[in-house]
Amino acid sequence: MQGIRTLLLTTVGIAFAVMALVLTASIGLALAGIAAVFALSSALSTRLSPKPVRATVNRSAQNKAREPRIWNDRRGTIIDL
Repeated sequence: MQGIRTLLLTTVGIAFAVMALVLTASIGLALAGIAAVFALSSALSTRLSPKPVRATVNRSAQNKAREPRIWNDRRGTIIDL
């Protein structure tokens, strides 16, 4: 009787450990998949976003001592004189 009980408890314990391992592995795999989707979408969104265009001002040769910096930050054109 003691041998049967030990065998049954061992089998239940192993089955429980295998179920816990499968559950943990599936949750880890799901989290890795979600992280991969977020990483790919982030990479694609930065790749597809338009690059800022640098605006320049044509000035005469006599006034080229200090050229102003002009750029567009997507909220408006900034002119730094």
